[in-house]
Amino acid sequence: MEIIESNVPGTQVASEFWIGVRDSIPLMVGMIPFGITCGIMALTAGLTSGETILMSMCVFAGASQFIAITMLGAGVSGWGLIVVTTLLVNLRHLLMGASLAPYIIRLPVALQALLSFGMVDETYAITIDRIHKKGYSASYQLGANAMFYSAWILSTAVGVLLSGYILDPLAWGLDFAMPAIFLSMLIPRLVSPTALLVCGVAAVVAIIGMLYLPGKWYIIAACVAAVTVGGLMEEEAEHAN
Repeated sequence: MEIIESNVPGTQVASEFWIGVRDSIPLMVGMIPFGITCGIMALTAGLTSGETILMSMCVFAGASQFIAITMLGAGVSGWGLIVVTTLLVNLRHLLMGASLAPYIIRLPVALQALLSFGMVDETYAITIDRIHKKGYSASYQLGANAMFYSAWILSTAVGVLLSGYILDPLAWGLDFAMPAIFLSMLIPRLVSPTALLVCGVAAVVAIIGMLYLPGKWYIIAACVAAVTVGGLMEEEAEHAN
């Protein structure tokens, strides 16, 4: 397990940070419209401008924010229900965190907390790709986190400013921004039979689960199925070697 950054010069640490920032830029194209949509829809649901921006600053989780905003707009006033629902949607972060734990666990607790807060789907994908190519760098992950966090807050603020001009962001097709981001992260990684099979199983389970399971449980079902299939295939490959 290669970890960059133990006893490395400060200039190299700074360089890793800015490389993380640079590598984040291509994914920003799809994330910014999503943030703008979030800002507009939050105001439509009844939140104030300050509450909308504060939500992005404190939560920093697009899917969870959209679900919370939708529930608020539908008249759901129980914060407990909103918290539990968003928690279920974000359970996939447990899987992402588990895969990064062998690297992050060696860092100071304060840095672990900071990196964990900034870990979203995009920053996780960038960090994992970097690990596979050159090893883990906390500064690299921090750079990616900082870039996405800043852009998310700014794009939410732009959405707040544009709310008087774009009354229905979904009519502009801005809601496709998030699926486009996920596809751009997923497709380049489908380079092996294992990856293709895991992706296929997750897709089938998600579709079936969406049809027959209540709420967002299809997301959890797809994650569990994908992890199980991937783990079994990797174990089989290790035994074969």
